[in-house]
Amino acid sequence: MKILVTGAKGFVGKNLCAALKNVADGKDKTRGIDSDITVYEFDIDTDKNLLPEYCKDADFVFNLAGVNRPENPEDFMNGNFGFASELLNSLKAAGNTCPVMLSSSLQATLVGRYAEGEYGKSKKAGEDLFFNYSNETGAPVFVYRFPNLFGKWCRPNYNSAVATFCNNIANDLPIQVNDRAIELQLLYIDDLVDEMFNILKGQAHRCEYAGLETVDKEDGKFCYCPTVHKVTLGEIVDLLDTFKNQPSTLTIPEIPYNSFAKKLYSTYLSYLPKEKVSFPLKMNVDPRGSFTELLKTEKCGQVSINISKPGITKGQHWHNTKWEFFIVVSGKGLIEQRKIGSDEVLQFYVSGEKIEAVHMLPGYTHNIINLSESEDLVTVMWANEQFDPGKPDTFFEVVQ
Repeated sequence: MKILVTGAKGFVGKNLCAALKNVADGKDKTRGIDSDITVYEFDIDTDKNLLPEYCKDADFVFNLAGVNRPENPEDFMNGNFGFASELLNSLKAAGNTCPVMLSSSLQATLVGRYAEGEYGKSKKAGEDLFFNYSNETGAPVFVYRFPNLFGKWCRPNYNSAVATFCNNIANDLPIQVNDRAIELQLLYIDDLVDEMFNILKGQAHRCEYAGLETVDKEDGKFCYCPTVHKVTLGEIVDLLDTFKNQPSTLTIPEIPYNSFAKKLYSTYLSYLPKEKVSFPLKMNVDPRGSFTELLKTEKCGQVSINISKPGITKGQHWHNTKWEFFIVVSGKGLIEQRKIGSDEVLQFYVSGEKIEAVHMLPGYTHNIINLSESEDLVTVMWANEQFDPGKPDTFFEVVQ
């Protein structure tokens, strides 16, 4: 399949082309399409003489080209309607009626606050052009009215509040929020790209519009991405502040599967400057070795790294409710556990050569012994709750 992507160097185009190339290179075999793909990338600085050639060869066209913030309002129409005309005329000249996708905007509804916008009018003109082209030639068209977009590689201080907030907060720059209650309708770039692959598989989601609202309809005139998030500016900023503070608090907020928080966190991280990509952890060091808290979660406990010097025994305590996993990743050791009030000792020989997880049982005093005379014992320790110095639930008692 030969796929033409216009606007290939823009935010959406760059992400889509990267995903298509991963399929073509055999790196991504999960998309459900054949890897025999050739991607024609076309952008504003591409040799214009290549457009007719690409239009002649293409089996599918993603038209992502457009103008968002021109110097002059009339450039909206030139960029969003003018190039679309050129593209469709090139397809007509080649006699190519392959399917064509159009990246439009929710502003093309011309409803409410979008009623008089020049950008929305130019996008609406582009939509009408595509629908007329389809009626004239029989070529399938897929017109998507995208809401606000966000994700990696999105240009900050341009036309995405999320990209600007992520960039500025990551780089300690000021942001301005005049009304925390303003709600945004947001589409994550990976969800958009997933839908583009749905088109290629004949599984595009179709709809109609009731004002600004999407109405799912199997034979709808328009298409849409089904996963959209409605979030207030205040919620976005609060989450970003939590992400920024993570290196000092070590706490990861809840980021459930497919949640806005998960997608925003990934976006935020993509704007981190080099000096923030790594950060120091507090190592609690004594002659026995060290203990370092690595990661905390709001509802799923915390992870720590314990290093024991040769011959050292650590632990010798028990918990009422807290429980843990000990996972030795380097060295050789012995984990012992004894139920309080019992003489029976459970012993587990552990090694980094055969990694396994050992439960530290509630009501059992336990220890971990480095059996080596020369090597450190390195153990990953997960606890089911964050350590609370006001209620440590930890009581000294030797195992034997």
